[in-house]
Amino acid sequence: MTSADIRQSFLTFFREKQHRIVDSAPVVPHDDPTLLFTNAGMNQFKDVFLDLGTREYTRAADTQKCIRVSGKHNDLEEVGRDTYHHTFFEMLGNWSFGDYYKREAISWAWELLTEVWKLPKERLHATVYQDDDEALALWTEVTDIDPAHVHRFGAKDNFWEMGDTGPCGPCSEIHIDMTENGDGGPLVNAGVPEVMEIWNLVFIQYNRDEQGVLHDLPKKHIDTGMGFERICAVMQGKRSNYDTDVFMPVIDRIAEVTGQPYEGEQRQVSMRVIADHVRMLTFSIADGAIPGSEGRGYVLRRILRRAARFGRNLGVREPFLWSIVGTLCDTMGDVFPEIVENRHVVEKVIRAEEESFNATLDRGLEIFEDIVARTKKAGGTVIDGADVFRLYDTFGFPLDLTNLLAEEHGLTIDGVRFDALLSEQKKRSRAVTKKNVVFPTAGGSGAIQLDLLDGAPAGTEFTGYESFTSEATVTGLRKIGEDLFILLDYTPFYVESGGQVSDQGQLVWNGVSAAVEGLIKADGGVIHAVKADASFAPQLGDTVQAQVDVRSRRDTMRNHTATHLLHAALRTVLGTHVQQAGSLVDPEHLRFDFSHYEKVSDEQLEAIETLVNEKILEGIPVQQHRAIPFDDAKTMGALMFFGDKYGDVVNVLQVDQFSMEFCGGTHVHNTAEIGLLKITSEGSVASGTRRIEAVTGRGVAQYIERMHEQLAERRRHEAALHDEIKRLEKELSKLSVEQGASQIDSILGAAEEWNGSRIAVARMQAGDAEQLKGIGDVLREKLHSGVGLLADVVDGKVLLVCVVTDDLVAKGVKAGALVGLIAKRLGGGGGGRPHMATAGAKDTESLDAVLAEAPAIIREAATT
Repeated sequence: MTSADIRQSFLTFFREKQHRIVDSAPVVPHDDPTLLFTNAGMNQFKDVFLDLGTREYTRAADTQKCIRVSGKHNDLEEVGRDTYHHTFFEMLGNWSFGDYYKREAISWAWELLTEVWKLPKERLHATVYQDDDEALALWTEVTDIDPAHVHRFGAKDNFWEMGDTGPCGPCSEIHIDMTENGDGGPLVNAGVPEVMEIWNLVFIQYNRDEQGVLHDLPKKHIDTGMGFERICAVMQGKRSNYDTDVFMPVIDRIAEVTGQPYEGEQRQVSMRVIADHVRMLTFSIADGAIPGSEGRGYVLRRILRRAARFGRNLGVREPFLWSIVGTLCDTMGDVFPEIVENRHVVEKVIRAEEESFNATLDRGLEIFEDIVARTKKAGGTVIDGADVFRLYDTFGFPLDLTNLLAEEHGLTIDGVRFDALLSEQKKRSRAVTKKNVVFPTAGGSGAIQLDLLDGAPAGTEFTGYESFTSEATVTGLRKIGEDLFILLDYTPFYVESGGQVSDQGQLVWNGVSAAVEGLIKADGGVIHAVKADASFAPQLGDTVQAQVDVRSRRDTMRNHTATHLLHAALRTVLGTHVQQAGSLVDPEHLRFDFSHYEKVSDEQLEAIETLVNEKILEGIPVQQHRAIPFDDAKTMGALMFFGDKYGDVVNVLQVDQFSMEFCGGTHVHNTAEIGLLKITSEGSVASGTRRIEAVTGRGVAQYIERMHEQLAERRRHEAALHDEIKRLEKELSKLSVEQGASQIDSILGAAEEWNGSRIAVARMQAGDAEQLKGIGDVLREKLHSGVGLLADVVDGKVLLVCVVTDDLVAKGVKAGALVGLIAKRLGGGGGGRPHMATAGAKDTESLDAVLAEAPAIIREAATT
């Protein structure tokens, strides 16, 4: 049978046993940050075993793509050297969720192996857990296996656990004896290729609590896994998985590309390693992973560099791994179409990474040979950890690659010294990147803790999602030199987290204000650091007003929400392999780092920017799902990534179906509030990592101003830049009017009734007088009968627009007279036509107070 026939016959067999045939889950589990890669068929059903989810079916079967290259499943050093270990493999599996149990699982496994696939019964062995008398009895009751071929083993071999706690149970493994005389019974579970495990039947019947005690589950489950490559070798009569039709087309392609025959131990090992590693790289990249410097990305980089080094054994010095991907697409694309759909991306990612590493590989190998010569000359057998670290840090040699090279020379490496040097480097890096502490702190520890404060410090409730101002009580206090550290029970101040910078603002006590110059999050509390002086001296139990700088916060919110739109647009335009690698959000701009294998073209940048601005112009409500269970967020489809830390309760930001991500920051309520996004730069920050910087809202206006200055300096040579400015100005003006107009309904809802008419007063963020007048036109139309007063502060000056509907103009109510009265209260003046008039003033501090009195002023003036 061909491998395709074997795979299909497995699925057909279980379909006839009323199993739902399900698709393989991605090998990159984006919905499970606890896993580096999908490493077993049960991963996609973990929620069922944990009793956190259900399926519409109770029986399932599939072939699951798996990667095992770290942790307890790390067999990397055996790959290519033995016959049956792989980094990437398929796992054929069948499951029962509270339906059938041990009897059916054992009976059907035996039926498939011996009656459908005709494997020789006398060469099959079964193992059971040492205390599982039920499984032992079933093997002799429902099958005709030789009773002497059923063996008991302990927990190490025959008890399966998902983790230290949770669902678990005994398992029964099926092994095949491929020794010459079929007398390999004593070699079962001995880890030899002559007697190899081919299928594991797991009986999930217990739940282990935190004390290690086993409790019976209310429902018992079946979880089985069969190594596809191994069963293909058995069925095709091969001694090695690599000799089956699963691998040989790939190995033949490697021989063709390298010009080397698949002969001789060194060449064979090299080709097997390359075949395995290219499979792993192709499937992981197609499912969204990308080589990088940390976590999952670093695993890919290690595997790719390891494969490139084995290419040197075949005399290849140019990038070639990428050219093997097409053969995988030809042989496996019908079962896994995602590798065909993403072939172009996979090839480009692999080739770019090969080119990057090849530039240093040869020089690194030269250095390594010098190290070997020096070590042997000194009579040593261990390569110094400092040399291992140098190869890692300077030439990008992963630790396992250096270990492999050392073994080829009969040497070992000092991994302990390497780990120590790597740890020291990370500490230095953190020290360099960590911001200086703004204030000196007790004991010079670099952080002030709640227990250092006077009072009875407790946690702080954040109110900044709903308000920019909070009345709060001082619950903790400490003065250190000229610095005053104040703990409040409530605060609207956001403390730097998730890329968003801390808020600016002030605390007000007894009419005296003090600027908040630093925020410290400690033990659930938020400490506000200010400069102490005689006039600002609150005591424990005093009430203060905590006031966030509204303008700064709003700008930050615009940039933060825009960052989420930008991330979604990047994944739409460039591909779902794009993942966030870091961000910074402050009032002035946003910065977003992301995984990508090449420079983003001008055309792609334009498409990304256009897509973001389309979503802004659509005026989409922004939903912030706060304090929801982590599993509910996963069910919603919120985007998460390996390496991120999530608690049991999380916050999710959603912009329709365009963007949904975990985020606890502060955001606008509608995308229209962002105004406009302009990408200002794109570039590389590390191998496989790109950076985009952008501005929004007010930042776009400032960007335009800077462009004007550049145009003046260059004597307006660049017509294209001038056109861009005009386009941005037009869009910004249009958007400002639309944004202001979108708030008209809420302004009207707050209007005061007056003799059958209405008086509507509001403070806006329009940008200039023309835009404010445009909003006034919309307000006048929707008033039907009434007076509207709109105000804004632009460049430190007050702008006022007053509108009066025609029916009131006919009664003698004039906009010019009304706006003049209001402006006079602010030290200014103005006028205009009866139905619309404008005014200006200088007293920005009194604006809110005067606007509060405006309805009364208008009523009095219009009546007399």
